[in-house]
Order: sequence, then structure tokens, then C-alpha cells
Amino acid sequence: MSTLTTALLASAPSLAGWGVHVWWLRARLHTARRDPLTGLRTRDGFTRSATVLLKDTRAVVVLADVDKFKQINDTHGHAAGDVLLKATADRLTHYVGRFGVVGRLGGDEFAAVLLDEHGAVSDLLAALHAVLARPIEGEDPAVHTTVSLGWVRAADFPTDDLSGLMRRADEAMYAAKHGHTGSRRAGLGRLFATVAGRRSGRTGARTDTSVVSVAA
Repeated sequence: MSTLTTALLASAPSLAGWGVHVWWLRARLHTARRDPLTGLRTRDGFTRSATVLLKDTRAVVVLADVDKFKQINDTHGHAAGDVLLKATADRLTHYVGRFGVVGRLGGDEFAAVLLDEHGAVSDLLAALHAVLARPIEGEDPAVHTTVSLGWVRAADFPTDDLSGLMRRADEAMYAAKHGHTGSRRAGLGRLFATVAGRRSGRTGARTDTSVVSVAA
């Protein structure tokens, strides 16, 4: 038996062990990028996928926030709150589709990037709006709330990165959550689009933000 063959045979267990270790590390990394409750990507995993999608001119950034979530937890318990978060995550994932990405940023706040293939993102989000309004099958009908949505087209702000676009969508979502003149609540939320700005009261906030509401 040659010296090379002997060396390879001797190192085989070590190579196999290293392969298992690499697999374990990859599995841990994948788990770390997934929210254990909803199965969605966490902020880091979402950022990686969303940044790639933003290279497509059809990309739209959406933020969603469950209204009065603390009140639900306090009144009905954390288990009910978890069910609500899971249902919201599942419905967002379904409507964003396999060419988009959804992430849970933390607590009751979600983010998504989807591709507006037909130039009708308002219609798409209005449909999502209706889906979010559906009762959760098998759960207490008293466990319900609204979901505020804010969105922005990436193509409208070609110099903005993901962070900048999320700030704009965040401004729209904030307006949805706290109300806006001429708007009304519909189902599980109000739908808004923003063209500029940051949340009122934050550093660098603008006062000329245009917000459009879509209500059923």
C-alpha cells in the first residue's frame, strides 16, 4: 500500500467528522435565520434575500404591524397572540408568493419584498388586506385585530437601499396605525402608500409625505 493511500485512509475519519461539522454549522445558521414561531426569516435572513430582490425594478417593500397586539396578549393570553402572529405570517407568505420574501422583524412587525409583475400592487395589497381580515379558523372569534400596512415602490427611489425604502414604508405604516385625515378603518387594517418621509417626530422626518389610503 502506497504512502499516499495510507495517509488518505488514516485521514478519512477526520474528513468525515469535518463534513458532519460543516453540515451542523450550516443547519445552525439556517435555524438562526428563521423565527421559531412563524418560520419566517429573521431580520438578518430577510435582509439578505430582500437585497437581492431589490435589483428587480418591479420590487415593492411592504411593512405590516399588528395593531394593539399587547392588548390582545394581556386580555387573551400569549398563546392567543402567538396564534395571531402565525396566521398573519402565513397569510403574508401566501400573498407575497414564491418570488418574494417575508420576514419577522421582531414582536408584531413584519416586512416583505414582493414583485409587482403587472403594475397593480394596490390591487394585490387590497386583496391581502381582505385576507388578513378573515377570522382564524378554530380560534376564539374575540381574538381579532387590525393590521396596518405601509408600502413603497423601489423603482420610485432608485438611489435608496433596503434601509431607506423600509424607512419610507415605515412612515406609511405609522400613518396607517395612527390614522390619517379622510381615511377609515376597513377589515383588518388600512392600506397606505408613501412617496417620501420618515415617521413624524423622528430625526430627519419630513412634513411633505404623501399618503394614499385604500379602504373597502
